[in-house]
Amino acid sequence: MVQKLDRDAIALQAIVHDAPPAARRNAPLDRSFELPSALYATMVALFLGYIALMAVGFASPQMILPVAIFVLFIVAFFGVPALWVRLQPDTPVRAMTMARFRATGIQTGTGHCDARAASVQVLILPVLLMAWGVAAVTIAAVVG
Repeated sequence: MVQKLDRDAIALQAIVHDAPPAARRNAPLDRSFELPSALYATMVALFLGYIALMAVGFASPQMILPVAIFVLFIVAFFGVPALWVRLQPDTPVRAMTMARFRATGIQTGTGHCDARAASVQVLILPVLLMAWGVAAVTIAAVVG
């Protein structure tokens, strides 16, 4: 049930600090997204490759604007987080290297994954999308 509390009741139970604890204030901020940059670069290459494949396979003057919009969205979806990671250059936390990723793997929501399993989880959608694009363009070229 919901109970309305007045300021006096809250003040009796609340712990009020003058300043945030020093440990929290000075802790480094991790903006690295925990995966190596090479995985993100591979994802960008696959998504942009798919757009390029569709643009070449189904070339039409009317497709210039939609293709440009798709490319801008992909660049923004990966570019803005990449810029966000670099906002505070003096942060000691850096993106994981591929060597460390291969050696330690990564902790996911379903448990610990080695580098191979985590890479498959991250890259399965872009790879399947590219394969679907190749199939669609091949079918269109054979039929038409």
